[in-house]
Amino acid sequence: MIKTQGFAALTAKDTLAPFSFERREPGPQDVQIDIEYCGVCHSDLHTARDEWHMTQYPCVPGHEIVGRVVAVGAEVTGFKVGDLAGVGCMVGSCKHCASCNEGLEQYCENGFVGTYNGPLFGGENTFGGYSDKIVVRQDFVLHIAPGQNLAAVAPLLCAGITTYSPLKHWKVGPGQKVGIVGLGGLGHMGVKIAHAMGAHVVLFTTSPGKTEDALRLGADEVVVSRNADEMARHANSFDFILNTVAAPHNLDAFTGLLNRDGTMTLVGAPAEAHPSPNVFNLIFKRRTISGSLIGGIAETQEMLDFCAEHGIVSDIEIIAMQDINEAYERMLKGDVKYRFVIDIASLKK
Repeated sequence: MIKTQGFAALTAKDTLAPFSFERREPGPQDVQIDIEYCGVCHSDLHTARDEWHMTQYPCVPGHEIVGRVVAVGAEVTGFKVGDLAGVGCMVGSCKHCASCNEGLEQYCENGFVGTYNGPLFGGENTFGGYSDKIVVRQDFVLHIAPGQNLAAVAPLLCAGITTYSPLKHWKVGPGQKVGIVGLGGLGHMGVKIAHAMGAHVVLFTTSPGKTEDALRLGADEVVVSRNADEMARHANSFDFILNTVAAPHNLDAFTGLLNRDGTMTLVGAPAEAHPSPNVFNLIFKRRTISGSLIGGIAETQEMLDFCAEHGIVSDIEIIAMQDINEAYERMLKGDVKYRFVIDIASLKK
């Protein structure tokens, strides 16, 4: 076994604190990575505090992992020692159900294995990237192109793929009008990626002060969603809206902006349910409200390659591991532009 240092929550009421545990030695199909950076996702906070009521403790969060390969198993063909590598939200799936066979491991019908907090439908706990090393089957390890800001690449492993996957699935591209709701960790990635795909991008925000930033990130227009006149000017005009907000809110304000056959996809996962939408808003224009998770491994690699080609990384603030609890409180207040990333070297201090 490999001694590993990290930070963990021991109960839902505990702050994260230093935690020592063991990883398995690399097997024939395994890749061992020394973690250099790990992004901080809102899901980390939800899980550490058991807000979704399915946390296994101790909980070592973190599924936006980048680092360098330090060992590979005898049967590993895709990675070698010294390679840059990433690990996202999954470290395993059944590999034989219909979804897995289509490269959609995130929808594994037997439950994918989360990078932390274990299999989706229950099983042995797993420990994530708030730690100095990780061992993962090569099938769930991603290639990171060299020459990028490695810390800023880390959030692509969750925030990047969470926004890329629905934009790709609903065929966002030139000639389309696309809305992004919310300019946080997910929303700012949605703006960048939709812009790179060639769409006309409109950012919806409750904060007028975010206008300048949204335009800098690639939005063509910014709408303050609390302004009824601004919203009304965009009625029945959107092909697609990506809603990234992770708090309950009125969805009708946005479904009314969709054109006929338009879709709004939800990627934010609030701890409490949204109010029920007005069904007539949907019926009379054949509009759709949908949801989307992350992406499969192949699509995640595609996203990483797309972002490398277009020079897309996350806007980040680097923190020490010891500052994670303060970062959680700041994240709740929206006090980050736009993703915290942990410098794992700080664990040694």
